[in-house]
Amino acid sequence: MGSLQEPSSVLRESLITELAHSLKASKLLTPASEGYAEKVKRWADSAEKQAGAIMLATSATDISTTLLFCQKYSIDLATRGGGHSTSGASSSEGGIVIDLSEMRNVTVNPVDKTVTAQGGCLWEDVDKAAGQHGLATVGGTVNHTGIGGLTLGGGYGWLCGQHGLTIDNLLSVKMVLANGDIVRSSESENTDLFWGIRGAGHSLGVVTEFTYRAHDQPNPVWAGQLLFTPDKLESVIEFGNHIAAVSKGEAAAIMGFCAPPPVHAPLVLAVVFYNGTEEQALAFYRPLLDASPVVKMVSMIPYRSLNSLLNPVAGHGGRKVSKGAVYAQPVRPTFFRSLYDDFSTFLTEVPDAAGSMLAFEIYATDKICQVSNTAMAFANRGSYGNNLIMLQWGQKENDAACRAWVRVMAERFKGEMERGKREGDVRLLVEGVGEYLNSDGLGQSGKVVFGQNYERLVELKGKYDPGNVFAKSHLGASLVKGKV
Repeated sequence: MGSLQEPSSVLRESLITELAHSLKASKLLTPASEGYAEKVKRWADSAEKQAGAIMLATSATDISTTLLFCQKYSIDLATRGGGHSTSGASSSEGGIVIDLSEMRNVTVNPVDKTVTAQGGCLWEDVDKAAGQHGLATVGGTVNHTGIGGLTLGGGYGWLCGQHGLTIDNLLSVKMVLANGDIVRSSESENTDLFWGIRGAGHSLGVVTEFTYRAHDQPNPVWAGQLLFTPDKLESVIEFGNHIAAVSKGEAAAIMGFCAPPPVHAPLVLAVVFYNGTEEQALAFYRPLLDASPVVKMVSMIPYRSLNSLLNPVAGHGGRKVSKGAVYAQPVRPTFFRSLYDDFSTFLTEVPDAAGSMLAFEIYATDKICQVSNTAMAFANRGSYGNNLIMLQWGQKENDAACRAWVRVMAERFKGEMERGKREGDVRLLVEGVGEYLNSDGLGQSGKVVFGQNYERLVELKGKYDPGNVFAKSHLGASLVKGKV
């Protein structure tokens, strides 16, 4: 499949000058440029690297020029959309970063109910633009996340119980391939590429434009945050099990543990959502509301504000690492309690990690599972939920301890799933891979993440990116490091 060698990270001043002169409209920043320090920043401080140059893209043409330039001179390359990963894949040490943050235009067609957004958009941009027309699409639960990374990796959000994953609502893309070609891809154009980008798009090119199917959302939703003391833990997760059992997509929640300021004592978190009237929501959530939350911030809000609810616990800055896992319903209260105990103990041992969170995402899965695990590259569909293990800390000396704990917790979730299989839960035997790559900051192998779709993706990689230009993705990294 061509050469899969690691590219050089050396970027001479003469090369920077050559690239700058070849760009038609985009700006090139160097470490000496005003604005460089801000563009190097990432959501996670631990994912920041000092690029040799940052190309602030304003057109697909200049992205094409930069891709070809990097290949000509074997320069390390990264692409940044929202910069929201913890793996460092959107950064380059000494190489060139294609930064899409200047490309944030959104257009809405209220007649066709579509939303077209440039590749540098954040979900906040999409939510606001669609909301002006009483529409919404399936987007991320933190609205300062970039649309590119979340979409290309699959995309879960508050509306997925009703409308499927973000990729299930993706109609077409405009993208730049490794050979510099600017193409469109959809169910009727470059169909093999469209299959691949829906789950592995980071591996196959730079997407500069996404068009999504939108859905009517003219009314506000009931949503907000509840915090409970640990003695209410069993009641909270039992209600979470109830949501998973009865919801048709109108109700969803994120439940888990956090340690909010100023005390930073571990508490039980429930972020709740109901797509209906306040009367319906209060009736549905009455058992949870009656469990005496110590913090209750719930109300009717516009949908465009919904994806900002988790922003306070997922803010920019701090050293971070994330790892996804999966769980089967119903969650055993004893298992939930044991996770709380582990979380509390770890924060006692490493108080620097008080900004961390462990979460269960509770969405109805029927709509998601209507699409098979081979219909797209994405292979994590199943009648199970996703977990997010997100650690945040300040001091570099705690890196090893925090990353090790995340791995231990991921194994805990894996062990719980294995227990379910042994006890005869047949749902767990024939479904998806149980790995959501957008939550995986520890670099799981492509073969694990893509499962039965892996070999087909390797063939697509050979067709569209034979030199592995996009080597920082799960698939690209597996090929260059032999992690198969």
